[in-house]
Amino acid sequence: MTDSPNLGFDTLQVHAGARPDPATGARQVPIYQTTAYVFRDADHAAALFNLQEVGYIYSRLTNPTVAALQERIATLEGGAGAVCCSSGHAAQIMALFPLMQPGCNIVASSRLYGGTVTQFSQTIKRFGWSAIFVDFDDHAAVKAAINDKTRAVFCETIANPGGHISDLDAISAISDDAGIPLIVDNTSATPYLCRPIEHGATLVVHSTTKYLTGNGTVTGGCVVDSGKFDWSANDKFASLSAPEPAYHGMTFAETFGPLAFTFHSIAVGLRDLGMTMNPQAAHYTLMGIETLSLRMDRHVQNAKTVATWLEADPRVDYVTYAGLDSSPYAGLVPKICPKGAGALFTVAVKGGYDACIKLVDNLNIFSHVANLGDTRSLIIHSASTTHRQLSPEQQEAAGAGPNIVRLSIGIEDANDLIADLDQALSAATS
Repeated sequence: MTDSPNLGFDTLQVHAGARPDPATGARQVPIYQTTAYVFRDADHAAALFNLQEVGYIYSRLTNPTVAALQERIATLEGGAGAVCCSSGHAAQIMALFPLMQPGCNIVASSRLYGGTVTQFSQTIKRFGWSAIFVDFDDHAAVKAAINDKTRAVFCETIANPGGHISDLDAISAISDDAGIPLIVDNTSATPYLCRPIEHGATLVVHSTTKYLTGNGTVTGGCVVDSGKFDWSANDKFASLSAPEPAYHGMTFAETFGPLAFTFHSIAVGLRDLGMTMNPQAAHYTLMGIETLSLRMDRHVQNAKTVATWLEADPRVDYVTYAGLDSSPYAGLVPKICPKGAGALFTVAVKGGYDACIKLVDNLNIFSHVANLGDTRSLIIHSASTTHRQLSPEQQEAAGAGPNIVRLSIGIEDANDLIADLDQALSAATS
């Protein structure tokens, strides 16, 4: 049933990847809490290990519960395949792993989650990789930053923390001209608000911890493969286009075609990096996705209501929500996120750093946590937490200056959220 191209998003978010368990008839996807799987015979085992047959070997590589989640996310994103892993940060490394070699670089947006900036500016150097950070609103600068060693372009659909919208169509045109993949972090938008593959993305990454799960219970990540990139068009991506010694010279691009990246990420990436998603986490995320569209509609509705109120408040300097008419990104919303601009944005509080700290400490309904995309409304002062490792210049470039708080608007009553912000702003700016 879920193979039909005519099924709507609301149907697919419930049914994609989920089939009654053949052994018991269980309707919900079971939690296959097992390490290993019994082979039918020696020939079956050999065929699985030689990638001649698809099946289950060991749960570091594949697991039926995780496989159901992979199919569901790939279906919702319009991708050919997907690989789930242990966190959003793991998904970013998994996305880059088949593409990069020592000495190679990526061109990345300067408006990224602070942890991603740290991962790209510091940690990946240990692999011999590097990142060139560019303002992705400046398309000429993005194009100019790409060089012979660039192997990917990376941005977020809705940037964390500021909620800025990326013009994916323009960016993908630049990456296509350069013959390199565009990787889009779609965590803040989810496939309900935006499907980056339809705008030219090669790979889509998610922190499934956030909106896809939606209840703040488990961490996870996912890489969705569009299946549309020609890895053999040049010699830049040898992991996919050249013979693989570990599989007797097999070439992934030749053998698996549109699923080359997906199979490589399982057979090499998960095999050797071991960034495995556990089946209980997959189960929680599968359940969360069943209500994704319902939650996202409410998230967007509440975010617009709260952001509109905040923008008119004299205790606030400005609000960065792209769903406001005053936003410089308002014109991109109908094209990139036609169902709404998400529920993540920042607020500049008059009184600077000290006022932000007082605001956070005086809220009652909003939770002060290092997370987003929960059903609960969340707040954090990025400069002293998630973006603390960055320089002041990097904080400003990322939209996380000392006078800024980030809000992730939940699905509570919007009037209650406004009342909570009102009393906390009074305490913060009195």
